[in-house]
Order: sequence, then structure tokens, then C-alpha cells
Amino acid sequence: MSKEAPFWKVKKLEEMSIVEWESLCDGCGFCCLHKVEDENTGYIYTTSVACRLLDMKTCQCQDYAHRKSIVTDCILLDIATVKTAHWLPKNCAYRLINEGKDLHWWHPLISGNRQTVHQAQFSAREKIEIHEDELSSEEAYLQYITGILYEGR
Repeated sequence: MSKEAPFWKVKKLEEMSIVEWESLCDGCGFCCLHKVEDENTGYIYTTSVACRLLDMKTCQCQDYAHRKSIVTDCILLDIATVKTAHWLPKNCAYRLINEGKDLHWWHPLISGNRQTVHQAQFSAREKIEIHEDELSSEEAYLQYITGILYEGR
């Protein structure tokens, strides 16, 4: 008796059901951390500033169903975004599958546990310093830059 291959190994992103698509999210929370782009170089920097809806402990959106109406600049991940967004983390499941790669051992679909992404320290947990609505100004983002995510155009 042969075991059927997992959906992410046999389907392209475009072929996935909504349930399959949503289950690809490992819950790391990195896509909900703000990024800063240098207009001169095109570099995109990561920050430790979280969307106001991101729970610092669980790395989950506190109002996922209504996030776009509450946070108007929230970027909903869809196929077009996944294919063009340089700011997605290198270990993002959507990015990995789009690039023809497999999921990491700590991904909940592999481990069977939604906590392994945190236990393996591949989440934003303990990396979030402040929520966006706590910043005093746009310039305040600069003190929360944590690294380079994408190097230029």
C-alpha cells in the first residue's frame, strides 16, 4: 500500500484549496513585522515593529478575518504577492513551495505541532519589541531595524 504524497509536494500554489493554502502558513509572524525600504538602494530592512493586531506571544493575528478592514495597508498573501514579494522570509512556506523546495522540519504540516516553529526559534516570538501604534513617528522605525531582508533592485 503506497502512502499518498502531501498536497504541497504535488500541487502548485495555484492548485491549492483555501484550506490547503491557509495551512501552509507556519504561524511565524514575520510577514506581520514592518519592513523599511531604502528608496535610494532598494534594500529592504526588517524591523522588530509588529502590526498592531499581531499577538506578541502567539504570533497570530488577533482579528484575522477582519484584518484588512482594520489595518488598511495589511498585505493579504495571494499567489501574485508570493511570486513577486522580495520581503517574504527565505523560510516562508509559500516562498519555499513557489521555488520548488520542501517545507522545513519545524513546519506544523511536517511536525504535527504548531509550536515547533517557535521552539526552533524560526518565529517572531521574542523578536517583537513594539507595536506600530506605539511609535512616536515614522522616523522612530529606524531604531528598530534588525537586518537586511533584500539587497537592492
